[in-house]
Amino acid sequence: MSVQHEISQRDLRNRSGEIMDAVEHGETFTVTRSGSPIAQLVPLCRRHAVSRDQFATGSANAPLIDPDRFRADLDDAFAGEADDPYGR
Repeated sequence: MSVQHEISQRDLRNRSGEIMDAVEHGETFTVTRSGSPIAQLVPLCRRHAVSRDQFATGSANAPLIDPDRFRADLDDAFAGEADDPYGR
C-alpha cells in the first residue's frame, strides 16, 4: 500500500520531477490549493504479460462456455442493434 502525501499546487510546480518519480514508485499525493484538496496523483496500474502456463493455471476452474449458446444469447441481447452499419 502506498503512503499518501499532501502537497500544495506550488510544491507540485516547483518539485514536479521529484514528485512524479515518487508517484512512479508507488506513492500517492493529494494536491491542495489554498488548503483545499483539488486533485490526487496516483500511480497507474501496470499490466503484466501472463505466460501461457499462468493463464492455463488461472483459468483451470473457469466454467465451460457453449459457443452456440453464447452466440444465441448475444443475438437476443442485441437484437436489431448490431445491424450492418453500411446498410443504412
